[in-house]
Amino acid sequence: MSTVAELTAELAALENPKARAINERHGDDHGVNLAALRAIAKRLKTQHELAVELWATGDTATRLLALLVCRPKEFSADELDAMLREARAPKVIDWLVNYVVKKGPHAEALRLRWSADAEPTVAAAGWALTADRVVKRPDGLDLDGLLDTIEGEMQQAPDRLQWEMNTTLAQIGITQPGLRARALHIGEKLGVLKDYPTPPNCTSPYAPIWIGEIVRRQEAKQK
Repeated sequence: MSTVAELTAELAALENPKARAINERHGDDHGVNLAALRAIAKRLKTQHELAVELWATGDTATRLLALLVCRPKEFSADELDAMLREARAPKVIDWLVNYVVKKGPHAEALRLRWSADAEPTVAAAGWALTADRVVKRPDGLDLDGLLDTIEGEMQQAPDRLQWEMNTTLAQIGITQPGLRARALHIGEKLGVLKDYPTPPNCTSPYAPIWIGEIVRRQEAKQK
């Protein structure tokens, strides 16, 4: 049975200064190879109590490990809310939302709680959950209302919040043919992420291009 101290030391030994320098440009203060970190998690398997102790260290790499070995359903909504608010690194926030909140029973309650939060990082997590629901369970969502909010607020939103609002815009355009023209219009009107540097063979996050490309692929599959 590995202890928190042993695992922290194991992660520290995996630190790569070059990887840390790259990660720090994105706000992630660690230099651990994520494949190596996942290998440790695979070895440990699910250990929720250990995960809680790992999270409490406050160390970014250790928290990433905690999110891989926890049991998402064991957290209360208030615990997840507190974890999000104290999570600083973008990768920790991403994994918390995608690997824990989305897999637990509180995703919808937290989506509603977070989306209207005054803290942009918290609101961004709410919008990430909204984009996920647009794709998986759009029934009951006020999609026109979401588009109204995006049209009125996305252009001036802080980067992370803007990104998640833009993702929601694109997913509405992709999954809702009846709202596609409006989503395209909003994307073109606001121009958010229009000049975002996109590597070759990757789809631009600019909503009109993103929507058009994914719809084209879907239509090609149906032929």
